[in-house]
Amino acid sequence: MKKIFSYLLLFILVGSALPALSQRLPGRLGNISNMGRGGRSGGGDSIKFEHRDPFADSVSIRFKYIDSVRSYTFDSSLIDFYIKIPLKSEYVWLGNNGTATTSLLFNPSTAPGWDPGFHAFDAYAFNIEQTRFYNTTRPFTELNYLIGSGSEQFINILHTQNIKPNWNFAFQFRLINAPGFFKSQNTSHSNLRLNSYYQSPNKRYGIYFIGLTNSLQSAENGGIANDSFLVDKTGTYSDRFNIPINTAGDATYSRDPFNTQLKTGNKYNQLKLLVRQQYDFGKKDSLVTDSTVIKLFYPRFRIEHTLQYNTYKYLFQDIAPDSAFYKMNYDVSFSPRDTILYSNTWKEVVNDFSIYQFPDIKNQQQFLKVGASMQNLSLKKSDLTRDMLYNILLHGEYRNRTRNKKWDMEAYAQLYPTGFNAGDYRAYVSLQRLLGRKLGSLQVGFENANRTPSYLLRNTSGFPVVAPADGTNKENISHLFSTLTVPALQLQLSGHYYLIGNYAYFKNFYEADQQTAPFNVLQIKGSKDFRISKFWHWYADVVLQKTAGNTPVNIPLLYLRNRIVFQGQFFRNLNIAIGLDSRYYTPYTADNYSPVTGQFFPQDSIRIANLPDIAAFMNFRIRSFSAFVRLENLNTLELNGFSFTNNNMAAPLYPYQGLLFKLGIFWNFVN
Repeated sequence: MKKIFSYLLLFILVGSALPALSQRLPGRLGNISNMGRGGRSGGGDSIKFEHRDPFADSVSIRFKYIDSVRSYTFDSSLIDFYIKIPLKSEYVWLGNNGTATTSLLFNPSTAPGWDPGFHAFDAYAFNIEQTRFYNTTRPFTELNYLIGSGSEQFINILHTQNIKPNWNFAFQFRLINAPGFFKSQNTSHSNLRLNSYYQSPNKRYGIYFIGLTNSLQSAENGGIANDSFLVDKTGTYSDRFNIPINTAGDATYSRDPFNTQLKTGNKYNQLKLLVRQQYDFGKKDSLVTDSTVIKLFYPRFRIEHTLQYNTYKYLFQDIAPDSAFYKMNYDVSFSPRDTILYSNTWKEVVNDFSIYQFPDIKNQQQFLKVGASMQNLSLKKSDLTRDMLYNILLHGEYRNRTRNKKWDMEAYAQLYPTGFNAGDYRAYVSLQRLLGRKLGSLQVGFENANRTPSYLLRNTSGFPVVAPADGTNKENISHLFSTLTVPALQLQLSGHYYLIGNYAYFKNFYEADQQTAPFNVLQIKGSKDFRISKFWHWYADVVLQKTAGNTPVNIPLLYLRNRIVFQGQFFRNLNIAIGLDSRYYTPYTADNYSPVTGQFFPQDSIRIANLPDIAAFMNFRIRSFSAFVRLENLNTLELNGFSFTNNNMAAPLYPYQGLLFKLGIFWNFVN
């Protein structure tokens, strides 16, 4: 009976996907992340049990991050579409791929030091910390291309190869282009990264290089004029492009998917360059085999210099502004036919000198590191005035993953003794113990950060922001966390407790504020793979979070993600995953959004209660070729007239889209 049920449900899912494949495409084109690692080594602690490294029969390829000591392999999972794209399942985005994002899960920044304050588009940007340094036996290329309804496109190209056994380079390009279904919602993001690592033949000298650019462009519409327009299911506004928006008149915008000129919106440009050089002192050794001698070198002491040069440009413009919208929300007045333009241009130069000591010469994953950095900053505002800043940073770090791999300790501290951010600090410690094959591992940790609120919140920056009249004090964040991972049960549980004082935030479209009274947040997470039968799995992610005290933070009490998947390997090389992917979060007063400053801010007048977001998918992999087929927003089905116009809301006056069809192909080549 169980087999009959399995094949019947498989037939229904395949049958629902085939009609979509047979039609002409309408146009072109998560697991819970970062559950307590702090982001230092680039790894989240979400559960992934699928087979990794599908290229093992043809190429050996691994990668490391610039500040990590471990090697990683590719995740070849078919059950989670969100590992392929920048968006994550716990994010809220303003209705269109590429628009501003925030998280449904409470996750405050604990990074001390200078912060320009613009983070709504960080999800779509390349960064230094997540840059991968590869080591591959053969040249490797990955091509990704997704197309979707409404002319949405996603392109990702990765190539890496070892020029010599001790010299690798990698190149990556990514493009996101999504015109959207509402006026002034089009996005156009492009990212480029080139990185390389070289180690001298005697293994004493090493050099890292990273060069990357981010061009992030998103049109803004201030939300639709009134959510009552969404009630129209069959008339003029059933075509959502006809719904009036807040920022400008209808004549300003068109449906042309090839016109990416920014009329009203944000454009962020970033350039980041890093050169890190290392020189080791230690002990030579060799490994003698029957046919060759392999030279080895064990560092005992290392000196390191890192030079960074970064530029950041944040711009908002509106070439045909609606005076009523800006007067009401920003208290800004201007003459007819004026163009609104606000911008910040930052330049940053960082010099860091560090030294390492390796107590156990045979265990390179145990070391002590201390160092100091000099940071120079300059800001050019839209009114052409300039600010010049500097910081001195002292830092130390200790890591130890024991040779028996049972204990894993990580501790680090940062302190700004002088400069613009004098008094900022962060301390972090994490201890993980392997309890056994069946019991898994347990991690416990604590961090405390004292940080200056972002520059945008407390300083004159050229943007229309009013800082608190009595200034701002430093935020203080204490964070306790613990994670239990039990592979035998395919289960992961984690808990987080935050205690926050002097929380700085935007209280409306343009006024900053600070919550002086401390408050706390408790967050409990769980992930499990329930194996229903041989081929059927139920992947469940649950998050329960609650605030206590007088707090400006609005978060849903409960977040759920469920995936019912038929998966397995057939005909030797065919891997299939077919199923339903849904997420649901309890009703709450979702944050509003300020398009000029690119900030989400709390509000208490509009409560959003959405239906579960539901997507059907059919994914498969044949050796190095993978394809993802998705029908998203099935929950928007309106039975009266059979249209997909029952839109969920991302934020007040920001609806999600209707039915979306997406097709993605991912192809890996070994040269």
